[in-house]
Amino acid sequence: MFKISKEEFAARVDKLKTLMKEREMQACLIYGDEYRKENLRYMSNYWPLFERGAVMVTLTGEPFVIAAPEGEMFCREMSAWSDVRLLPEFACVTVPDKIEYPQAHYTSLTEIRQEIQGKEPLLRIGIVGIDAMPEPLMKVIADSFADIEIVDANDLLFKLRMTKTASEVACLQEAARIADEGYKLMIERAKPGMTELELASLAYGECTKQGAENIPFCLLTSGKRVDTIIGRASGKVIEDGDMIMAALAVQVEGYVATVNFPFVAGEMSEEQKAFIDILVEAENQALSKIKAGANQNEVVRTVKGYFKKMNVTEYDLYPPMHGCGLAEAESPYPDENSEAIFAAGMTVNMDVSLFGHPHGSNRIEESLLVTEAGYESMSKLVRHLSKTWKESATISVC
Repeated sequence: MFKISKEEFAARVDKLKTLMKEREMQACLIYGDEYRKENLRYMSNYWPLFERGAVMVTLTGEPFVIAAPEGEMFCREMSAWSDVRLLPEFACVTVPDKIEYPQAHYTSLTEIRQEIQGKEPLLRIGIVGIDAMPEPLMKVIADSFADIEIVDANDLLFKLRMTKTASEVACLQEAARIADEGYKLMIERAKPGMTELELASLAYGECTKQGAENIPFCLLTSGKRVDTIIGRASGKVIEDGDMIMAALAVQVEGYVATVNFPFVAGEMSEEQKAFIDILVEAENQALSKIKAGANQNEVVRTVKGYFKKMNVTEYDLYPPMHGCGLAEAESPYPDENSEAIFAAGMTVNMDVSLFGHPHGSNRIEESLLVTEAGYESMSKLVRHLSKTWKESATISVC
């Protein structure tokens, strides 16, 4: 079973408290909802459904979780922390209506403030997730903590999440394993005459069967529809010779790994082979630049340099690497001028892509663990496809 232990959540809280002391914060509220869940899940394991949530960390004592009535039992089931409070302002994200829950036992932000002040002077409170929080809720918080300095503390969580523990890596590796199985099935079953939705459904079904907690997306386009950076599967019928661009993201215990490798339904043209060859070679060259202590900008420069050599720079639309973890795309997200350095324990996605090329648009994407010696790919499938492509210019999942 892939889990983040209670002890690991406690260690995260201790690290956050250290950062809070450095910033002279007496409390930190970490906000999240169904759509921006990452920081909240990192600190509490709670992942709201329909509603809003938060975890309050103070310098003394255990954190407590803030939820809404409809999801209370769900929160208690998931949360790493046993103390759960309910706030009426945290009810359903998608409606402005006030929803009545006559049996709910509510607290208030004013009561929470008084409780914290009863333990220690409260001069400054940090908030993680200000950018994701609706303005009316932020106003309620500001009013409830009037005369107390409120500061943006997003950077504290980004700093804590930048490198991963062995447990976090294990969750990502399991997500990648499951994604491999779903993606492999799409390659095996893709054929002219089926719709994009039918092909995507194979991945959804297989990944669920394999134990995915969630499938954040299965982007899938074919034929002319690949001339886009992202796209959802549609009712379009796949034709013979259609290039398929499919990116499959799988979530396990909150952690998301992604796989993507170009393939063609039916017969592949020589032009399509040449296009895929550029992507494979660009990624292989970039991978050689990844190891602890190396500058992240070398990955970007290597890909861009190879694309320039192959005269495809006009189809290179964004950087070829980004972080991964509790979000499919998270820091780091380097460009050619980045001064950031790789550290052992970072997890990143190679995301080498070309869009709008006359012979197709596509990307190669796989999740990687940065090590002292280089990297470890979490996707056995992408490594296999890349290796066999270089040997024979064919796509075989066997």
